[in-house]
Amino acid sequence: MPSAVSVLDRERALAWYRLNRERSRGLFDLLADEAYYSRPIALRHPIVFYEGHLPAFSFNTLIKKGLGRPSIDPALEALFARGIDPNETRDTLGDQPQQASDRARWPSRDIVHQFAAEADRQILDALARGEVEQAGHPLLDRAEAVFAILEHEAMHQETLLYMWHRLPVEQKRRPAAYAPRVEGRVPAPEWIEVPSGVATLGVDRASIPFGWDNEFPAYHADVGRFHIERDDVTNARFLEFVDAGGYDNPRWWRPADWSWIRSEGVTHPLFWERRDDRWHWRGMFELIPLPPAWPVYVSQAEAAAFARWRDARLPTEAEFQRAAYGDGGAVLSEPRPGVFDFTSWDPEPAGSHPEGASAWGIQDLVGNGWEWTSTPFAPFPGFEASASYPEYSADFFDGEHFVMKGASPATARQLLRPTFRNWFRARYPYVYATFRCARDLA
Repeated sequence: MPSAVSVLDRERALAWYRLNRERSRGLFDLLADEAYYSRPIALRHPIVFYEGHLPAFSFNTLIKKGLGRPSIDPALEALFARGIDPNETRDTLGDQPQQASDRARWPSRDIVHQFAAEADRQILDALARGEVEQAGHPLLDRAEAVFAILEHEAMHQETLLYMWHRLPVEQKRRPAAYAPRVEGRVPAPEWIEVPSGVATLGVDRASIPFGWDNEFPAYHADVGRFHIERDDVTNARFLEFVDAGGYDNPRWWRPADWSWIRSEGVTHPLFWERRDDRWHWRGMFELIPLPPAWPVYVSQAEAAAFARWRDARLPTEAEFQRAAYGDGGAVLSEPRPGVFDFTSWDPEPAGSHPEGASAWGIQDLVGNGWEWTSTPFAPFPGFEASASYPEYSADFFDGEHFVMKGASPATARQLLRPTFRNWFRARYPYVYATFRCARDLA
């Protein structure tokens, strides 16, 4: 239903767009010139694509489709239109060498920058004075396209860092203030009982200024009482699984996951590396002796295998939501303290922000790593694809992607609403995703 009530604060939108562009430029400036056309993750585009994709998506969505204005460069707008979803059948754990035939597809960096500068100029002008909020317009009702481009860039900044993480250290410029926080006590395992009740997963469109289509409509799920771990599984605890031969025993793995680790030779988390007979963490800018108290970052397949080894399971999306927000949780005015919003290049020791614990004393439910659930990514009843980005969710309702909740160190503050949903394939190991175990209670 069209809304005549304005939800757009132009000054805030302009400030957010400028912040996004400044942060994105800063991320690209971290890279050495020789990395620009490389493909650090299998089946992702080379890095050049993403520097063009961010302004192109914003221009295509708001200026061309929303306001109906003419192109800057139709060929570049098409080239930079959309990224790639990793196909599990071709995932690899190694970095991808640049193919000579691939390099010819992409323009020079100067051309990318010229295109981006003109896109930015037109977008800033539209945000300042354009008719970007029009009741009844498919893309501009409640300024949908404005919020879509702002959140899209914020989400992609995290994707960029996944890619940067796979680049050799010598291809990145280390910030002077880089100092990983590695000191911390490994928390002892503790199970917390969450009583039965209602989990609020979805939200009505009129209740928040903007949400992605998979967050709508309001959806409430009854959740029985269950146990959940107070803390994320740490590197120290996951090492027990590795040392116990967890990657060599098909008992703990779903058949497709077992086939994956056998075919790809997966023997440990991707963020771990073995050097001089010791485990290290592949940090953004250096190898770090494995911090035992940091949450482990793994694929959903590895998380589920560990949980089975522990005679447990991963929580459902509804259980996570109940543990984090209780009976309510559709709208929060301010997120609790935690490791998010680009405050750290790496995780911090589990439980470092006890003031951010949930009502039941559960730690790090928002921040320090997205959390895998056992719930396949699927629509809520009454789902309708968004006009501004119709393929955003619908293309991934395939039973192969699983919901992640919470946030990572590289998740923007603006995305921390309780109904926000993230998702990846079960065997995709590159994301900043951790987990905790759950168990049924009769």
